[in-house]
Amino acid sequence: MARARTKIYKTSAGEVVYGMMAEFATPADTFHAAEKMRDAGYTRWDVYAPFAIHGIDEAMGLKTSRVPLLCGILGLSGAGLGYLFQWWVSHQAYPMVVQGKPYGAWQPFMPIIFEFGVIFTSFTALLSMMAFNRLPMWHHPLLKKERFLRTSDDRFVICVESADSKFDPDGTRKLLEKCGGYNVDLVED
Repeated sequence: MARARTKIYKTSAGEVVYGMMAEFATPADTFHAAEKMRDAGYTRWDVYAPFAIHGIDEAMGLKTSRVPLLCGILGLSGAGLGYLFQWWVSHQAYPMVVQGKPYGAWQPFMPIIFEFGVIFTSFTALLSMMAFNRLPMWHHPLLKKERFLRTSDDRFVICVESADSKFDPDGTRKLLEKCGGYNVDLVED
């Protein structure tokens, strides 16, 4: 669900501003800058790095993901559906003694129960991750910036979106520079 922008900022060339990005020298600098951004009250911003930075989720103030909960619920539901399907087949539709067990015994059902649980969990993980991350995203404004493209190699970047209620080009620039950011630049949409 996209939030409405409170104010639309434009560059001197008349292009709409997506946000402001700044580079940081080390993971530690990025971590401390993330803490300062969180403490300043910004809510629409992200950290980009070539590898995972330990503890960055807490430094950014991110909530726990709902993906594991959804995977657990739908995985168990899938396993239950696998059991019910096999029970119906072996007890109602085509009753047959399997492995000398009585009708509806759960022991012969375990491989299918496991597989139903795994398939439901894996598809839930994939589809919910894509939905929560708004994927597929065919275009992102940061990809226009040559310096941003180096984040997969050796750069650490924080980008604050202009949709953030606290975004102000001058104030955000000063905060990013105060946090140790360099090459602070507006990102056009």
